[in-house]
This record gives sequence, C-alpha cells and structure tokens, in this order.
Amino acid sequence: MMTDEILLQKLKENPFVLAPMAGVTDLPFRTFMREQGCSIVITELVSANGLKYSSDKTKKLMEYEEVQRPIGVQLFGETPEIIAEGAKYVQEMGADFVDLNFGCPVKKVVKKGAGSAVLKDLVHLRKILRAVKGAIDIPLTIKIRTGWDAQSRNADQVAQVAHDEGIAWVAIHGRTRAAAYTGEADWDYIAEVKATSPLPILGNGDLTSAEKAVGCMKSSDVDGVMIGRGCLKNPYIFKESLQLLRQEEGHVSRNYPEIFNQLHGHLTRLSDERGTLIQLRKFASWFSAGYPGSAGFRKALFTAKEVDEVVQTSRDYFGQVQKHLQADTSHEAFMMSGHG
Repeated sequence: MMTDEILLQKLKENPFVLAPMAGVTDLPFRTFMREQGCSIVITELVSANGLKYSSDKTKKLMEYEEVQRPIGVQLFGETPEIIAEGAKYVQEMGADFVDLNFGCPVKKVVKKGAGSAVLKDLVHLRKILRAVKGAIDIPLTIKIRTGWDAQSRNADQVAQVAHDEGIAWVAIHGRTRAAAYTGEADWDYIAEVKATSPLPILGNGDLTSAEKAVGCMKSSDVDGVMIGRGCLKNPYIFKESLQLLRQEEGHVSRNYPEIFNQLHGHLTRLSDERGTLIQLRKFASWFSAGYPGSAGFRKALFTAKEVDEVVQTSRDYFGQVQKHLQADTSHEAFMMSGHG
C-alpha cells in the first residue's frame, strides 16, 4: 500500500506531475503521459456525490492501468461524510492516493459549496480533511488556489490546516478563484507560502515550457510542480523539464508524427470510436499550436467525421511542419484548460 513517505520519494525522484484537467486527463491520456515522462498522474475531477449514487459515468473517470502508478483520484464535494465515503471507495478500487479539489472555479461547482468555495471556510475545510483522513489509509493530498479573491488569499493558512490534519502535500494554482484563468499565476505568492509551510508544496500555473517549469520550481523552492496545459501543446515537456533540472547534455528530440501515433494507439485500445474521434481532434489541435497553418489544420480536424480521416489529416500536417520551430501560443484562449 502507498504511504506518504513512498509518494513523496516518487515526487523527489521526478518532481514533474501531470495536473488533473477536466475532459483531458482520462485513462488513455494518463498512460500516454506516463510514457512521456511525468512522475505522478491524477484523474480528472470526480464527484463524491456521483460515487454515492453509484454513477457508472463517474466510476468510469476513475479507471486506470497499472503502468500509471502512482495514480491519484481527485474528488470534489461539499459534505464531509460523502467525500469520506468517496475516498474510501477510491482506496478500495486500488488507487494509490486521494486528491481533494479545493481549486475548481467553475460556477456550477462553487455554487454548491465545493471546489474553491471551500477556501472561504477553513473550519469546514478542516472538517472535510479530518473526515477523509479518518476514512482511508492511503495518502491524502489537496489542490487549492491562492484564495477566493485578491482580498482573501489564504493558502498559507490552508497549508497549516492541512499539516495539522496529516495531509501529504498541498498543490497551489497561482491564481485566486476570482481570477479564474486570467492574468498570470503568482509564483511569488507560492514562494511565500512555501517559505512558511510545514509540509511539501507543489506549484501550478503557466508552466508552458521546460524553462518555465524548472525556473519557477527553483525560484519558489517548491517540492514539485504540476504541469497542465503546457503538455497539451508540448507532450515532451516532462522529459525536457527533467533533463534541464538534471543538467543533462543533449536535447529531447520532438517528433509529432510519432507522438500522435502513440496517442492514437492508446485511444484506439482504450476508448470507443466516438471517444477516440473527439480526443484525437482535441489533442491534434493542441499539438499543432504554434506551427504554421495550425488554424486551417484545426478547421479541417473538426470537419472530419471519421477517425481515419482525422488520423490521415494529422499525419500529413505534422509531417509537413516538423521542420519548423513551434511558436509561443500560451496567450491563446483555446489553450486555457483545467479546473483548479
């Protein structure tokens, strides 16, 4: 069984974690990212209420392969007892750790008192942590934002509560709930929290290149970083970040035709035809960001009706642009993704 010590050792060996992202970090993509060098993977957002009512759709989000270990399941909810029951189910189905989401800014989540809304009530937060921790033996981690808004940033207080309740780590997205995904992630504030935190801190936000990932990690002195949308454009970012951190010579060779074929293989093996079509469109579109003619390519992808057509269109496109450098497109709205 996974322990806090083993989980943190895995983080120390490779501090570049795949951030959980709604509609993105599904079963095939997590396996794909493990192959691309990320250290730890976490499922997309899972409703504790959905588990209580035995929703098949909810349970499907939690499916994993052995190659993905260490694998965490991210839960959200507003009732301590229901979240605790969900965490117990996560342990029983064999996951390595439970991650609680206190960062989601989406209105339909926060209006129920879940996600980042919990940051407004630290007494309630403590009740949730205590209930869940008492229900499981595997590690418990949490993902938060810097606070509800600019006037109530309290990640330092959350970290103290988390320490008191025996949480393994706190991952901080460097924006408030009010900021959603606008502006820049505040890594200076993450560094301030890390400097006073009694437990490990992971940073998250705007890590769109290996240079940013390693630079922010070093400047903030965090124990690890979660990379989200950066890997949607560049799936090589984990290997590149680890190489840069270790100061290894040479460079990671990017081969998008090959990487697309790998993803296609996993989707074909693990998804139905409709799911494969939808995911191939999305990821091929993201991979193309910054290459010449990407706008036209994306349009062609989303008019394609069959998987074979998407595959052929993508292979032709990536084969043509492979020799070009990929421009920085981190400012583009369609690259903003995630939920925490």
